[in-house]
This record gives sequence, C-alpha cells and structure tokens, in this order.
Amino acid sequence: MAEQIKILLIKKGLTITDLAKKIGTSTQNLSNKLKRNDFKMSELKEIAEALEVKFEIYFEMEDGTKI
Repeated sequence: MAEQIKILLIKKGLTITDLAKKIGTSTQNLSNKLKRNDFKMSELKEIAEALEVKFEIYFEMEDGTKI
C-alpha cells in the first residue's frame, strides 16, 4: 500500500507533508507508516478520502468473482 500511496501523491502533485495535514497527523508519523507499510483499513479509507480517490479492497476468485 505504501508504494501505491506514494504514486498517488506524485500523480496528485502532493507531498507527504500535504497528505499528513489533510489527514490530521504529523509528517513524521505518516512517513514512519509509509516506511513500515503499516496502515489500518480505516487509515487507508481516510487517505483515499483526503486524496479524493476511490478505495476498494476485495478478494478476487479465479472465475473473476469479487468478494
């Protein structure tokens, strides 16, 4: 997830500091989470909302069924 978040930041023209401000945390805290790739589902949803992107997570079976 950390890599995808970094890509989104680049595409949106934002910095880690910008995102940290948007989600109400410190730059250092967000940077540490990115380094550890350690995010709760609720944090990922909050990041998606702050970046104005859709966030979906699911399992996809071999037949294409999403659960």
